[in-house]
Amino acid sequence: MTAISPAAPGVTVSARPGVAATMRHTATLAWRSLVQIKHNPMELLDLSVQPIMFLLLFTYVFGGAIAGSTGDYLQFSLPGLIAQNMLFASLTTAIGLNTDITKGVFDRLRSLPIARSAPLTGRIVADTLKQAWAFALFLGVGMVLGFRVHTGVFGVLGALALLLAFALAMSWPAVLIGLTAENQEKVQIVAFSLIMPITFTSNAFVPTATMPSWLQKWAEINPVSHLADAVRGLLSGGPIASSAIVSLLWAAGLAVVFAPLSIRAFRNRT
Repeated sequence: MTAISPAAPGVTVSARPGVAATMRHTATLAWRSLVQIKHNPMELLDLSVQPIMFLLLFTYVFGGAIAGSTGDYLQFSLPGLIAQNMLFASLTTAIGLNTDITKGVFDRLRSLPIARSAPLTGRIVADTLKQAWAFALFLGVGMVLGFRVHTGVFGVLGALALLLAFALAMSWPAVLIGLTAENQEKVQIVAFSLIMPITFTSNAFVPTATMPSWLQKWAEINPVSHLADAVRGLLSGGPIASSAIVSLLWAAGLAVVFAPLSIRAFRNRT
């Protein structure tokens, strides 16, 4: 017969980590994801090359044909390009999460005395912070090319805050894709198939009035259109409240729908 001996005096049995410990574990693993850039500079290069490439291509290839001059088009398109890049950058969450799971990183982390949710939340926090780098790069290069901010520092900070809030909400669909896809190739196929049509059927790159009437109806409710309009207002001036509120409502809706699904998939997968 086997008897279960009681815990020795003065020794407490480990329990589920509290809120403070969970936040500390999340911060530690988020820092782990950020420090990885030092050892893998290509990850930061991916976040840098694509924004610059899109900015140069859209400005100097399409700008003259769409707006008559590259300067006018840059002033219109930069906020839309920032919104589009935010969606594409959410792929890093899906790909990174899928890589950690398929390579057994999560199995090793589960053997540590940390909160079970910390690997997931740490990845989300780190990738959301990386979005700030992409925003700064877009804005910096755009200003070198001739883009001008007309709303001052508070407008820039407001645009960044709105983008980070939307990026945080977008991380939940990305988590679900990363957890359910078998490998990185399928993650990219699924994500691109969803993100590409949403961004290119918005007013991120062209005014809605230039679209066919049937497409205008979709563009007017497209969340990317509202996000691009809000960022335009915050950076260049113009109406802000309506587009910002709708963008935040879309973000809240994405989080409410996909966060429970992602958490369930995470528990099943790990």
